[in-house]
Parts: sequence; structure tokens; C-alpha cells
Amino acid sequence: MKTAVLMIDLQNAYFEDPALASRQETVVEAANLLIRTATAAQVPVLLVYTQHLRDRSTWTLSMLDDDQGFLFEGSEQAEFLPGLQTERLERIVKTRDSAFFGTNLAERLREAGVERLVLAGVATHNCVAQTAADAFAHNFRVVYAKDVIASTNEEYAGSMMQILSDEYRQPVLGRGAIAELLAGARER
Repeated sequence: MKTAVLMIDLQNAYFEDPALASRQETVVEAANLLIRTATAAQVPVLLVYTQHLRDRSTWTLSMLDDDQGFLFEGSEQAEFLPGLQTERLERIVKTRDSAFFGTNLAERLREAGVERLVLAGVATHNCVAQTAADAFAHNFRVVYAKDVIASTNEEYAGSMMQILSDEYRQPVLGRGAIAELLAGARER
């Protein structure tokens, strides 16, 4: 089954939160390993990241309500995490939690013949979960790279993973299982 890896929101702003800051180094190491494994298996990796305009035109309702934007184009907050291997990877800019909302992601994946997604990134209970739910709605199968997902709220993350795993049949897999899946995912 043709597979792609989505790395979601591995950006400085999200790791300002102490719950994620403490995991930054291990997440970057695990993400880089996943990128290398996917690249070796000729599986595409897409960097999905959030970026907003200062003119408020891309802000979410909560940003507008709070009169506070972030992840502005060109800012340090919007940059990828230091040490993350981003060279030569395709990129998708989003302005909402789901990587599918307001982007051409579904079309790009379909054109490439992708049927399954490996999701990685932050935050489990927000952007990863919303992307997963929309992937299901678009008929893409999803698995989660357990070592490369993190959240600011582990209770929410655990509940969300249970719901998505049970209801949408989206398994959470460890490093070895992901490597096996990617090795078998080459286009035949």
C-alpha cells in the first residue's frame, strides 16, 4: 500500500510549552530517524506546518477572540525545530488544526497514489487528531508513529488516541513496526 509520512507542526512555538519543551530533543531524534527510514524506503515525507499572517486574515476564532496571533510567517516561532532534518522534504502550510483544511493535501496524496498515512508531530489531541479524523473522512488509512507524537496534555492525548484507534481503526505503532510498514510500502 503506497504510504506517506506527515510530520505535523514540529515548530518552535509549540515547544515553548514546558510539557513539550522537556521532550523536544527526543522528539527531534525520533523524527529524524523516521525521516531517514522513510527516505530509505522511498516513502515521501511531507512537513506540515502552521503559519499565520499578521493582518489577522488567517487567524482562528480563538486567536481573534484573544486578539493574539502567533506563528507568523518569517518569525522564529514558525521555524522548524533546531536539528530537524527538513532538507529536500515537501512542505504544506496550514492555518487550522487539520492538515487537510484549506490545503491541497488530499489532492496531492491522491495524485501520488497514497492510500495510507503515518502521522507524527504535535499536538496529539489537536492538530494530529484533527488531521487523522479528516484523513479518515478522505478515506486514507492512518497509523501513528508513537515515538514521534507528543502533547501538552497527556490525559487528552491518551483519550484521543484511544478514540481514534478504536473508532477509526488507526493503530499506534512503535519504531520497529513503523520501520517494517515503511519497508513494505514501496510502490510496486
